[in-house]
This record gives sequence, structure tokens and C-alpha cells, in this order.
Amino acid sequence: MIYKFKSKAAGDVLMMGPNGDALLRVIGREPAAKGIIEPAACGPAITAIEQALRDDEAARAAAEAEAAARGDTLPAPEGVGLRQRLWPMVAVLKRAAAANEPVVWGV
Repeated sequence: MIYKFKSKAAGDVLMMGPNGDALLRVIGREPAAKGIIEPAACGPAITAIEQALRDDEAARAAAEAEAAARGDTLPAPEGVGLRQRLWPMVAVLKRAAAANEPVVWGV
């Protein structure tokens, strides 16, 4: 499945199914083919995404420190990281909140 997150306040954000599912879980939603994030829920969603990004970066830093303590180095992360995947959605949520518009998908 492909998610297409839309708002009148911003451009569309497309995500493949697993990435869209992960985003929805981060903001406390169950993955679903259709949905809406009301303007009042945009702020808490942004906060949840930013916390998930901080947690992800802290986990990477801890793993690097552990590897360094063993005298090893971690390989560079493969593919696109969580920050690159979720940051466009933060921009959409900020614009939607500022314009008092919802973010929808599957409609």
C-alpha cells in the first residue's frame, strides 16, 4: 500500500506502506487505509515525531559508543534514515496546524 498524506495547507507526502505504518504508530494511530489528523492533533503529532527522531539518534549514538568501547566501528547506516523519512511530514503538520487545516490520507 502507498500512503498519500494530503492537506490544503501543504504539498502531498507519499510513503510506502511500512514507512506510513511506522509514522502512524509514532503519532499514536493504528495503520489504516483512510484517516485524518485534525488541526488540534497536529501539535502532539509533531512532538511525537520529534521524540521518535531523538530516540532513534540516541540509540545510534549509544550503539556507536558501545562499539567504540569494544574497539569496533559501526557500519554506516544503509538506506534512508528515520529523520529523512519523517521530516517532510513534520513540515506538512506544521503548515496544516498554522492554516487550521486537517491532514488526510486515503480519501
